[in-house]
Amino acid sequence: MAGARERLRTQLGELEQIERPSASEGERIAAEWVAGAFLEAGAEARIEAVPAHGTYWWPLGIGAALGAAGALAALRGRRGLGAALGTLGAAGIADEFPPRQRRLRRALLPTHTAYNVVCELGDPNAERTVVITAHHDSAHSGLVFHPALPELADRLGLIERTDTSPALMAPVLGGPLLAALGAGTGIRALSRAGLALSAATIAAMAEIGLREVVPGANDNGTAVVALLELARRFRAEPPAGVRVMLVSMGAEESFSEGAKGFGERHFASLPVESTFFLCLESVGSPHLLVLRGEGFLKMREYPPRALELIDSLAEELGIWLYPNLRLHNGTDGLEPLAAGYQTVALCSCTELKQAANYHWPNDRAENVDFDTVADAVRLSETAVRRLAERWL
Repeated sequence: MAGARERLRTQLGELEQIERPSASEGERIAAEWVAGAFLEAGAEARIEAVPAHGTYWWPLGIGAALGAAGALAALRGRRGLGAALGTLGAAGIADEFPPRQRRLRRALLPTHTAYNVVCELGDPNAERTVVITAHHDSAHSGLVFHPALPELADRLGLIERTDTSPALMAPVLGGPLLAALGAGTGIRALSRAGLALSAATIAAMAEIGLREVVPGANDNGTAVVALLELARRFRAEPPAGVRVMLVSMGAEESFSEGAKGFGERHFASLPVESTFFLCLESVGSPHLLVLRGEGFLKMREYPPRALELIDSLAEELGIWLYPNLRLHNGTDGLEPLAAGYQTVALCSCTELKQAANYHWPNDRAENVDFDTVADAVRLSETAVRRLAERWL
């Protein structure tokens, strides 16, 4: 195990040196690095290119701008125009959140390429498939991710009162919605509130877009190197009776565009009743956890049978899981979850119930808890082997 930890540490140190924003040349280089690392582990992998825009700040900023324009129109007496613009902005923003179709970016913004890395192991003729996912792109930072904010929330007693992260996208959607309501009702206070929220969203999105990408060690290099370690173990001792797909997605940080492309390409050939998805996301914080639910607007609960499997295996292995957390955001697990697959998202958190060093420049390998990463590998490997023996 000591050798495995050192390997995880070394590989993560290499990956974090690659500047890899979503759907970029850096992401392509990272994908090639991942494919090469799979090969070093004795497993062949292929890179699948999928269309992606590569940001979220542009589509959300455009939606907010429509909301601001609608509020201004209503305040100047053009209520019909204001209602139309506010409604269009709100609908465009809501459609951007996974697992929806992201029509605004597809219609108005340039399309680039994301790069998914797919490695297939186990029994190629097996009727059942386990798909384990990570992502190798990294996020832009931003003031909204400043670590002082959750620390302040903790001092105010807000963290201990809830096991669900705040709905950060509610005010983003709320600006255009209030603009539309203000225009429709003629209540100027609603229009002014919609204008203020929309303007704040525009400023926040612009600030994020101007920031550099972070090293992305915990989010989500830890999951990538966990995939590589799993490949090494499954090559040494293949699980009988199950096919394993290890998939490192691109463009997760632009609202899971890589996962969307993977689903469009592969879901038709992966029957819901015989496929299990395990999403690894930021597994280098002090405490491992399994999300109970997630969603940007609508909270989608993870299936009880899948949760029971991972919970019971963690107990068998002596791995403590931080209990009962839900995320008002999204991982790549949202796409298969919404498609009806048995899915779990294996993540990690600090005492503040969020990923360590989240979207911040100190998200480096030196700050990763490799004991947690090792536990994630152990739990994932055990889940695959248990599913090979006995399906849900």
